[in-house]
Amino acid sequence: MGMIHYYNIEDGELFVFDEFLICQITEGVNVTPDHSEILNQVIKKHFQGKDLVYISNRVNSYSVDPLTYVETERIPNLVAIAMVPDDDIMRKNAEYERNFYDKPYEIFNNLSEAIEWSHRMINDHVLN
Repeated sequence: MGMIHYYNIEDGELFVFDEFLICQITEGVNVTPDHSEILNQVIKKHFQGKDLVYISNRVNSYSVDPLTYVETERIPNLVAIAMVPDDDIMRKNAEYERNFYDKPYEIFNNLSEAIEWSHRMINDHVLN
C-alpha cells in the first residue's frame, strides 16, 4: 500500500496510493470548483478504470466553496470522500460541507481511520 506518486500543486499536496489519494491544502487557500479540474487530471492519470476514495487531511485552515463538491461529485470513479479535520472548527466546516455531496462522505478523527474506511468503501463498491 505504498505511495505511488506525490504532487506538490499550487494550492497544496496530493499523495496518490493504490485505492485512495490524500490531499493536504495549503493554509489560507480558498478551494474553488477549479480545484476539481486539477484533481480530475490526477485521477485520470492514476486511476483510469478503477475506483478511488478522496481523503482530505485538513492539517491547515482553509475555506471551500461548496460548489466545489458539485464538480467533484461528477468524477465518475470517485466513490467517496473522507475528511480528517484537525480541530473543532474544521470539523464543523466538514459537517456543513457534507450537505453538498451526495456520495458517501465521512469525517474521521485520524488518517488511519480514514484509510481503513477507504479500503472498505472500495471493497463494498466492487462487490455491488
